[in-house]
Amino acid sequence: MEIVYIIAIVLISLSLTLSMVRLVKGPTAADRVLALDTMSIIVTAALTLLAYHYQRYIYVDVALIYAVLGFVGVIIIARYLERAL
Repeated sequence: MEIVYIIAIVLISLSLTLSMVRLVKGPTAADRVLALDTMSIIVTAALTLLAYHYQRYIYVDVALIYAVLGFVGVIIIARYLERAL
């Protein structure tokens, strides 16, 4: 089971790195917002993996709250970019 955690950590790290590249390199603001949203989802997955690994299920609640706040933040930024806010 330890190999599964290592593979999951490697994949999460790789996807977080690729999202960071898109955040820095993104030609438009919409690309950067999409990269931030993707990074928020990846961090939520990492928190859930940590909760399972350490048998501390309070981290799942933290991950859910982080996911909701990330979603609301992306909606607010998208509204701002459309000048509707």
